[in-house]
Amino acid sequence: MIQFKLNEKPLSVNEAWQGKRFKTEAYKHYERTISFMLPKAEIDPKEMLRIEFFFGFSNKANDLDNPVKLLIDIAQKKYGFNDKNVFELNVRKCLVKKGEEFIHMGIYKLVPF
Repeated sequence: MIQFKLNEKPLSVNEAWQGKRFKTEAYKHYERTISFMLPKAEIDPKEMLRIEFFFGFSNKANDLDNPVKLLIDIAQKKYGFNDKNVFELNVRKCLVKKGEEFIHMGIYKLVPF
């Protein structure tokens, strides 16, 4: 195992891209579909949050982090929280057969140690 600390300010997605980015039709469709599928829930917009993801990918080349930002953005739009209040993420993946892909997602109030 390796652990390290970098004394460097993290670069934001907005700082990493030049110019405006526009949602593709595929993303607009995905956003509507996922938002509809998310269960009704009340999330206090001021709470510190922990979000857990578990992805079942059928392609081992899928990057673990690619779907995370999209799903957080969709969830914050549906539930009315701001992603600046996400203080902890847990992200895992596994390989599944094609057609058996899945997303497990949990949003929890962060309980400090």
